[in-house]
Amino acid sequence: MLKALDPPVGSLDEFVRQVLPADILSSRDLKIDGPAIRTKDGDQGRFSKEGFTESQLLARLRDIASGNKVLRSYIGCGYAGTRVPEVIKRNVLESPGWYTSYTPYQPEISQGRLESLLNFQTMVCDLTGLSISNASVLDEATAAAEAMTLSMNALPAARQRRPKKVYLVSHLCHPQTIAVLESRASGFGITIEVGDVLANDGKLVEDVGEDLVGVLVQYPDTEGGVEDFKGLSEKIHNLKATFCVATDLLALTVLTPPGEFGADVAFGNAQRFGVPFGYGGPHAAFFACSEKHKRKIPGRLIGLSKDRLGDKAARLALQTREQHIRREKATSNICTAQALLANMSAFYAVYHGPKGLQTIAHRVIAAARVVEEGVRRLGYSTGRGGDNRVLFDTVLVEADAKQITDWAVKNKQMNLRIFDEKHVGITVDETVNIEDIEDILDVFAHFKGDRSPSVDELAKDIGVTASSAPSDIPPALRRTSRFLTHPVFNSHHSETELLRYIHHLQSKDLSLTHSMIPLGSCTMKLNSTTEMIPISWPEFSSIHPFVPTDQAKGYNTLINELEKDLAEITGFHAVSLQPNSGAQGEFTGLRIIRKYLEEQPGKKRDICLIPVSAHGTNPASAAMAGMRVVTIKCENGTGNLDMKDLKTKCEKYSEELGAIMITYPSTFGVFEPKVKEACELVHKHGGQVYMDGANMNAQIGLCSPGEIGADVCHLNLHKTFCIPHGGGGPGVGPVGVAEHLAPFLPGHPLVKTGGEKAIAPISGAPWGSASILPISWAYIKMMGGLGLTHATKITLLNANYILSRLRPHYPILYTNEKGRCAHEFILDVRKFKESAGVEAIDVAKRLQDYGFHAPTMSWPVANTLMIEPTESESQGELDRFCDALISIRKEIEAVEKGEQPKEGNVLKMAPHSQKDLLVGEWDRPYTREKAAYPLPWLKEKKFWPSVTRLDDGEYSTP
Repeated sequence: MLKALDPPVGSLDEFVRQVLPADILSSRDLKIDGPAIRTKDGDQGRFSKEGFTESQLLARLRDIASGNKVLRSYIGCGYAGTRVPEVIKRNVLESPGWYTSYTPYQPEISQGRLESLLNFQTMVCDLTGLSISNASVLDEATAAAEAMTLSMNALPAARQRRPKKVYLVSHLCHPQTIAVLESRASGFGITIEVGDVLANDGKLVEDVGEDLVGVLVQYPDTEGGVEDFKGLSEKIHNLKATFCVATDLLALTVLTPPGEFGADVAFGNAQRFGVPFGYGGPHAAFFACSEKHKRKIPGRLIGLSKDRLGDKAARLALQTREQHIRREKATSNICTAQALLANMSAFYAVYHGPKGLQTIAHRVIAAARVVEEGVRRLGYSTGRGGDNRVLFDTVLVEADAKQITDWAVKNKQMNLRIFDEKHVGITVDETVNIEDIEDILDVFAHFKGDRSPSVDELAKDIGVTASSAPSDIPPALRRTSRFLTHPVFNSHHSETELLRYIHHLQSKDLSLTHSMIPLGSCTMKLNSTTEMIPISWPEFSSIHPFVPTDQAKGYNTLINELEKDLAEITGFHAVSLQPNSGAQGEFTGLRIIRKYLEEQPGKKRDICLIPVSAHGTNPASAAMAGMRVVTIKCENGTGNLDMKDLKTKCEKYSEELGAIMITYPSTFGVFEPKVKEACELVHKHGGQVYMDGANMNAQIGLCSPGEIGADVCHLNLHKTFCIPHGGGGPGVGPVGVAEHLAPFLPGHPLVKTGGEKAIAPISGAPWGSASILPISWAYIKMMGGLGLTHATKITLLNANYILSRLRPHYPILYTNEKGRCAHEFILDVRKFKESAGVEAIDVAKRLQDYGFHAPTMSWPVANTLMIEPTESESQGELDRFCDALISIRKEIEAVEKGEQPKEGNVLKMAPHSQKDLLVGEWDRPYTREKAAYPLPWLKEKKFWPSVTRLDDGEYSTP
């Protein structure tokens, strides 16, 4: 491969020196602890520099996992136990056909997961009683933050500019939600006021008046209460504000949907629909709104369109990535979501159907009623300030909280929730059986010196059965409307039927099981099976995020080791794993910078310099952090940062400069030669340097953000460190920081984490998407320092190999002075629009006929293709991809020469489904064989798009 480069090179190290600027090349070796080396007397001595073998790694992980205690957890607080159907766990969560696919931006080869996400949206709309739902957001707490910013965005411009803007939050919302709202509110100039929004007939709402942005309530609330909010809704709407409801999907099978009592927005955690605790995540949050807010809904939305043949097909629609369009004017920086988990929850609903879900809800209510009656008979009071009957899953008991919870853990291996010194919470779920209820009652009976009452007798005495449980729900709170009436939720209730449905959808989607996915800036590397195995182990998957930390010692070991390794790789002092997406990592880093700058003397520093080439989430995140964005130019010929413009802006805003955001290597696919100079210039003028780690795969072991001069950097564990993309999430976006910023790493209200001056939490769980952290830990440990560094060299080589093969056929937009790119490069197809009427989208769609997902299209430069192969791919796969693009170039040439028409040619008609080739008359200027098998190897290995090209102008919501 080195000899095939243009120009050729003699060694891999010589090649690396041609790619990276000399002043950033690191001289240090990465120190990643490998397996322990035992001395002759059997003691562990030093650690090997080599990575773990697969068997060594699994043995080490088993040892770590043994430090986690899997107890029964009835803590609640937004998380509930669930039974993950094995057919879903085995065939979705553990299936590379589902977890290695990308976000469905190419709908013709993504119809399977698009249909599944459409099922998720339909499920959410039906249960919430609202007309529009997105395809998931990161977690319930960040969904609350999105609801708040939507509420502000829905105000008239004059109201948005008011000096005081108040978002009212019920004191009965989950505490982690309130904390995350605080972290998001300050950047938008919103004041969070927490209080009893129902007291005195909603007087708190009336008192805020015109300053009201919106109101958030929890339904059922964190203590288990269920209230009628219809009157409150009317008061909020009279003030032209937005009413938001955090809710529970299982509860909505029996309780009045929020849309029916006036809610504008409803959101929550879909975790109890078939996704395990996972020590806090990842889980799919849902987000639904009324029709009038559909243009403001954050995240991705799936809608229906038609393909070229007029057949229905699904696609991403509306504000799929609004931050790339609106940049710093965006109110959301959401990029990745939780597609894999949303698909699991959708399949859970498909499997159980409306009757099955209601049956589960009825059992939960019956269990909660029996627990409530049992503790009352033992002499305890339940609820607050009255004798309210439990209406769903949570019982609040007046008791010595620490005494009760400690005894429950020690003697019954059970976690209950401490609300305060005098109140304990019990949240039951679908896993609870009679023996569990008996154990719960035994805990309370112990402190009364009494025997716990019989569960059967309690149920009989109060007349509760699984079928009769909802009958006591007051009519105003009882659901009467039908839900999940679509045939998909009423057809697949046996394992056989669901298995076939799952595989039917999977067969429509191209993933890394079929071919390389060369998406620039997305790092679609293949995830090894060994890395994925631990996520299903109960020691990692079955732990509630708020258990006492001594029950999660294994997690603590793994998290500490991963943070240490990431700090070593990045050259930073400390790392936080809390952010659960790359964009959340950006926001976290900028919030840390702002908090640090607020403690410094002098003027307010809130200017953030961002190059025009930056990823769209950068300006969106900066605006969300309350910073003013100033754009920096890039040089036309090289794409490098315009140092003259940077110097001018630094001098102009010297007293107000807060930070610069730099992506390195740049989004144009080159290592900018003056990055150190840029960092020094910003520091000289009092600013901090934020490095976007989206392209970290080109740095590991060769250079590092800390050595280059950055103060903060976020990473994408779902890119660089092998967490799979899952069809559009999950992700993890940790931040690394220099020593002076470490005190500000994010904290959490329920579990101690972060620095001594911690910013408010960014995610609902203390360590974000903790259950997928073993994937990145395993990747780093198996590679070792030497392997990680070598992988970086290969990823650079693979990109330059493709560049060299394609350069005779296509213009390459940016390279360094030696003709080299970094780990990705931009293929320039703009000239073909004039010469052949062919655009980037036509090349992208035609690649599907060759069995490849398109490179990143029209970003960062319109009508171009950005290619990133990663180190995962063999030379044979790289050659097949190159052969496909070279063949496409010949097809373009045929149009340029007049051998094929500009309209109706094989590129304009691409992709071709089987139906397209088999049904009807064939009157096109190319053959069916040319359409389907343009290269010989496709006759042996062919992936068929399930639909033809979609009509981008056609869209409807389901």
